[in-house]
Amino acid sequence: MPVARPEPQEPRVIAHVDMDCFYVQVEQRKNPELRGLPTAVVQYNNWKGGGLIAVSYEARKFGVKRSMRGDEAKKVCPDIQLVQVPVARGKADLNSYRSAGSEVVAILSTKGRCERASIDEVYLDLTDAAKSMLSETPPEVLESIPEEALKSKVLGLNSEDDDREKNVREWLFRRHADYQDKLLACGAIIVARLRVKVLEETKFTCSAGIAHNKMLAKLASAMHKPAQQTVVPSSSVMDLLSSLPVKKMIIRKQLGGKLGCSLQIDLGVNTIGDLLNFSEAKLQECYGINTGTWLWKIARGTSGEEVEDRLLPKSHGCGKTFPGPKALKTTASVRSWLNQLCEELSERIQFDLDQNKRVAHTLTLHTNAYKENGVDSQRKFPSKSCPLRYGTAKIQDDAMKLFDSALHDFLSSQNIRWGITSLSISASKISEIPSGTCSILKFFRGENSSSMSSDNSDVLIPESISKSPKNENEGCMAATQSDNVDQPACQEKENENHSNQTVQDKANPAQGIGASQKKLKEKEPYSILKFFPGSESSSTRKRAFGDLNQDHLERNQTEQQEGPSEGCDDATARSNQTAQQHEIWNFNVEDVDPSVIDELPLEIQREVRGWLHSATKRTNMTKRGSSIAHYFSPVKKT
Repeated sequence: MPVARPEPQEPRVIAHVDMDCFYVQVEQRKNPELRGLPTAVVQYNNWKGGGLIAVSYEARKFGVKRSMRGDEAKKVCPDIQLVQVPVARGKADLNSYRSAGSEVVAILSTKGRCERASIDEVYLDLTDAAKSMLSETPPEVLESIPEEALKSKVLGLNSEDDDREKNVREWLFRRHADYQDKLLACGAIIVARLRVKVLEETKFTCSAGIAHNKMLAKLASAMHKPAQQTVVPSSSVMDLLSSLPVKKMIIRKQLGGKLGCSLQIDLGVNTIGDLLNFSEAKLQECYGINTGTWLWKIARGTSGEEVEDRLLPKSHGCGKTFPGPKALKTTASVRSWLNQLCEELSERIQFDLDQNKRVAHTLTLHTNAYKENGVDSQRKFPSKSCPLRYGTAKIQDDAMKLFDSALHDFLSSQNIRWGITSLSISASKISEIPSGTCSILKFFRGENSSSMSSDNSDVLIPESISKSPKNENEGCMAATQSDNVDQPACQEKENENHSNQTVQDKANPAQGIGASQKKLKEKEPYSILKFFPGSESSSTRKRAFGDLNQDHLERNQTEQQEGPSEGCDDATARSNQTAQQHEIWNFNVEDVDPSVIDELPLEIQREVRGWLHSATKRTNMTKRGSSIAHYFSPVKKT
């Protein structure tokens, strides 16, 4: 539910920039021959010509709407050009549109705080830029005004075509206007310049709304399209809202769907102006203190919501719908689609990590489903969340466990058939990697450590060490975590191959596993001991490190008390002597972070996992031979 924010003490200048039929513009830039022609971007599903997801303004003049399908659009506009959206993994691929949107954001963010709200819309806080312009070069002293600024639609101003530009110029140049309107005038000029720059550098047109808060700016940006801007002075706010239908606020995502419907049905509110008939106490009684106060404020055009300084998305998500007969009815089909969605999600969060040094922490599964025969049809398929573990296979595994848990809750142990009509998976709670975070390779002083590091060697990717993903919302059922620790012997080879694949993908995704393994065979095997300083030979240290079995250790303990047994050969004596020279060290296998092991070179990964696998068989071990702790500085006892 919405929450009322405190009002700022000083006036602000907020702009909402919305790209015009953006998907169509991206396709027209790819193929300039489409410019000026009625065009629409359609889904990859070609049933009845595909569903329209973006329609150019040339096509809208003929009555083409987004709710149509391609065949219907051709009947309305025979000359319409239908361009299919790119496809990847059986669903729409929006990467080209995201990249194009980033080009626009890079330009808009040069003038103030910038919040990227979606692929094709941005909020700007231009308060500081407007103040600087007003104090240094106010509009009345400017030698020239951008033509786009003179074309602005100023609410409450006479907008006759013959006198519009003249009236706008006079409004911009008013010397005796109040301080708020002067700031808006500067904001209008700044936005006009930005829109011109976007057009020149990207070939994209955009529309904008300029007001004193985010709510009004977003409403204004949709009032005059395409390629125009609308200014909302304080004196025109009540006129704008008094007759504004509640449905438009819902469409512009200013009111939630359920809240908007409740206002219409329960209170008989059809326009925002109708809210003025209710006191703040009455609205709080009906919708709670926070939401009631928020409704009372928006009816008066006030909103304290600030523009967040965010150029990157708050989350990553991808989904797929399965309408009607395409509904998924088996766990195998769900697993197949989840694997593809998780593969895309893994690529996107890995790209975000590589490019922006940001890490996502929560994996969430959202699903729409139904039960056959209408049994308990009101029960919704629950959403499930768990800590996010990086790596495609891990994300796929966790997503499927979330689905199994949610399905169990949805069915309530009823043995009935079901169908899945939509699947979506998202990565959220994204944060920047803390400064100073480094890899374990930083602690090695071997000459090869730097060369072994990948570009992300200084990045420690968080991963849940618990053995089951925990549902943060509705209590996810326990699910076993599939790490390469404490695995049965029959799975060792599979885990080894998986480790090779993970490292190979990070280093060079274009290179196959086979080539990597062939290259490794040509090199002389080496151990983790190679990275530690010391004068002992590699073979001696390796033998002291891991070649002592449990029988030798038990014999060492006995010989410390009774001396060597008769018949003990020289080799055994030397091994016993070596074991006695090292201190006792105990560790818990479950405390080992698998993500740290994944950063090591391939040979060392196999060696460390060998130690861990052997350690799980020694349940009563109290004394060990040489260990990794021996090569680090000992902790001083207090």
